[in-house]
Amino acid sequence: MLVHPEINPVIIQIGPLAIRWYGVMYLAGFAAGYFIIRHLARWRRIDLSKDALSDLMFYAVLGVVLGGRLGYVLFYDLAYYLRHPLELLAVWQGGMSFHGGLLGVIAGACYFCWRYRQNPLAIGDLLVTAAPVGLGLGRVGNFINGELWGRTTTMPWGMVFRDGGPLPRHPSQLYQAGLEGVLLFAVLWLLHRRQARTGTAFFTFFLLYGVFRWAMEFFREPDAHLGLLAAGWTMGQWLSLPMIAFGLGGLGFLARRKSQS
Repeated sequence: MLVHPEINPVIIQIGPLAIRWYGVMYLAGFAAGYFIIRHLARWRRIDLSKDALSDLMFYAVLGVVLGGRLGYVLFYDLAYYLRHPLELLAVWQGGMSFHGGLLGVIAGACYFCWRYRQNPLAIGDLLVTAAPVGLGLGRVGNFINGELWGRTTTMPWGMVFRDGGPLPRHPSQLYQAGLEGVLLFAVLWLLHRRQARTGTAFFTFFLLYGVFRWAMEFFREPDAHLGLLAAGWTMGQWLSLPMIAFGLGGLGFLARRKSQS
């Protein structure tokens, strides 16, 4: 049995200003995403000027923040925020949804493609390849904060978390960092290396993230105020099903179009 190291979530504090590990992980993810997208755009010969790339990143960041917050409110705790509407913007208290952030990024990317007359699937290939880096770092940030821990376990690597009770739990944040971060990025990067058809990385991201997230939810403690839903699944699992269906449908569409060409 292991014990969570209880790392101080605040790196440095100067008066009321606190720099937190979780915020640094977000910034590192966005910075890495910028360079990955720039590199892949050149590699795949997608014409993105410096200004266009900056705009794309701005819309993506805006989509992550606004979509992630609104997604959490709508999918996870709508009743609470209807009673406390002033807390809607209190993002520093926590409460971000990946699926909501994804929808926000899609909306921002669609606007970008319309404005710059870009192929949505080509831009989507770039964005989804950069995304796992931020996702993985975000899960590491969750681990540092000692939050979103897993279900109880008897495995030797089970970990006792400060707010998770006396029983050891799966360090599911690290499981997710490995699958949704490292492995997913490696697969998408390999698709680019092999010059996969435009849209392949985009739809593969939806399929694999959906499968990984669905599987990992069996190890992650359900949200206390929601618990298990229909079929004994969590909200995260139900929200991942449309991603899996969309990814499969998209890859099938690309395969049919290739066979007809």
